[in-house]
Amino acid sequence: MKKLTVIAGVLVTLLISSIASLAQTPSRDDLLKDIKAKRAELLALEQSFLSPSEEDQVQFAAFLRTPNTGLARLLPREKFDTASYTDTERAIVTRGGGAYYSFTRLTHEYGLGSDIELGQNQFTVGFAGLDHGFLTNLGDVPLESINMETPMAALFGSYKAPREEPLVRNEQRRFAMGSELEGVPVKRTIPVKANSTYLLRSINYRESDVLVAFRVVRIDSDGSVTILWKLLKKNEAPDIKRPETTVAG
Repeated sequence: MKKLTVIAGVLVTLLISSIASLAQTPSRDDLLKDIKAKRAELLALEQSFLSPSEEDQVQFAAFLRTPNTGLARLLPREKFDTASYTDTERAIVTRGGGAYYSFTRLTHEYGLGSDIELGQNQFTVGFAGLDHGFLTNLGDVPLESINMETPMAALFGSYKAPREEPLVRNEQRRFAMGSELEGVPVKRTIPVKANSTYLLRSINYRESDVLVAFRVVRIDSDGSVTILWKLLKKNEAPDIKRPETTVAG
């Protein structure tokens, strides 16, 4: 009898322990809510990390009050993008690692009409499928002085994006190797240089087609680059002409 009492006591203890354990273990729904909350907190921290410095925001406040302008920080892809950097402790959750930016959607998230990339101390345009574009460095000229009456801006704006796939592929190769537009050197990838103003034409089929002037206003010790920009021209997004198929009678 005494032995049965001891066993019963042990069973009761185990039952109480199990109940307590179950009470302490969060449900899957609770875990999911916790994950979402922590992700939201992490994204908020990332936005702060990606934001331009307060000093730059104050310095360029007057310029930023004009329409179609902005200030953006780009992170070097080789340091912060999980797709290219193996040290996940330093990776940024935002797709693309903060290395990309869309001048129409105003987001760093890669794939949402991305127009520019920072990587290996280079600016790049044109990333997926038939998307392409080109850049040139205008030198140390005031961003405020660049408009559609500027000869090079007018030249960039007059470029007609091809709509046939073979022609687009040719343009992609041409700009990747480096080419000219009426004597102006242009390229898909171009070095980052402090206190320089650039012109960029970015063509994302079915998404956007923009002409942007931007200036490098800061290069930080972590390799991030802050650019001051203004949208000069926004065209209707081009589409690809697909070859017509004939149906045998």
